[in-house]
Amino acid sequence: MSDNQPIDLGNDVFLIDGFDLGLAGRTGTYVLREPELTIIETSASPSVPYILKGLLELGLRPEEIRYIIVTHIHLDHAGGVGLLLQECPDAQVIVHPKGARHLANPERLIQGARAVYKEKFDSLFDPILPVAEDRIVVKADRESLKIGPNRTLEFFDTPGHANHHFSIYDPKSNGMFTGDTFGIRYHQVEDAGCTLYLPSTSPNQFLPEAMERSIDLIKDLQVDRIYFGHYGMTTDVDDAYRQMKIWLPIFVETAKQLSAQGKGEGEIASALLSRVRDHLTGRSVPQDHPVYQVLQIDLEVCAMGLADYLSKQVK
Repeated sequence: MSDNQPIDLGNDVFLIDGFDLGLAGRTGTYVLREPELTIIETSASPSVPYILKGLLELGLRPEEIRYIIVTHIHLDHAGGVGLLLQECPDAQVIVHPKGARHLANPERLIQGARAVYKEKFDSLFDPILPVAEDRIVVKADRESLKIGPNRTLEFFDTPGHANHHFSIYDPKSNGMFTGDTFGIRYHQVEDAGCTLYLPSTSPNQFLPEAMERSIDLIKDLQVDRIYFGHYGMTTDVDDAYRQMKIWLPIFVETAKQLSAQGKGEGEIASALLSRVRDHLTGRSVPQDHPVYQVLQIDLEVCAMGLADYLSKQVK
C-alpha cells in the first residue's frame, strides 16, 4: 500500500486518497475533524484500507467516526460504505432521500455497474455490502447536521449528475462538497500550469438542464472552496464554474451531432477526447501526459451517459 499521507486542506479538513481504479489522485475521502468525527465519501470497497490507514496517520480511530456522508450512491463514492461500517460501530450513514433504499439493498447498483464495467467489476468494486436501515439517516434539501460547536453542515439537493445527489455546505471553510455535480477536477495537468474541469455525464440519470441549475446554485452561494469527489479542493471557484459552463454544452452538442449521424458511444467518446486533447495541447500539455489515461476512462463513461440521455429524449 502507498505511503500517501493525508493532505491538510485547512479548517480541520483532510483528504485521504482512496486510489480508486488503482490510480493516485482519482477519488478521495474527506475527514472533518470535529467532536462528531465525520467523513465524506468512501469510494469503492478497495479504497477502505487506504481510508483506515489515513485515519491512523491522522491519529484517529474508525471507532470514533460518528457520521459517514455520501454525496450520492454511485459505487465510486459510496460502494465502500457497507465494508467501512464494519470498522465503525457508532457511525451513521447520511444519504440523499432517493439514495437510501439503494444502500439498504444495493442489487440494482451492482447490476448497473456490472453493465458499465463488465469483467472489471469485481476487481474495482467487490464487495458491496448492504447497510442496515437503522444506520441510515436521510437529509433532504436545506436540512442540516451539527458536527461541532462551530460547524453545522447544510445539505443542498443538486441533481444533474444523478437524481440522488446532494452537495454539502461547510460554513467553517465556506466550502461545498460537490461530489460529481460541479464536475471533475483534473489536477494532473497542474504540472503544465493549468487545471482542467469537465462535467461528469455518466449514466443513467444525467440531465444537463438540472446540472446547469445545480452549478448555478452553488456559484450563487458564493463559496470560497469546492471540494471535488474527483479530486481535491480548489479556491478558484470562478474558473471551475467557467469551465463547466463551457464544456457542458460542448459535451451535449457533440453527442447530439454524432447521434444524429447514427454514431454510438465509442464515436462520442473519441470525439470528446479529441476536443479535450486539442484544448490541452493549446495549453502546452504533452500528448503523452498521464492525464489521458484517466480522461480515456472518464470520457467513455460520459459518452454512455450522453447516449442514454439522448435516447430518452426521442421516446
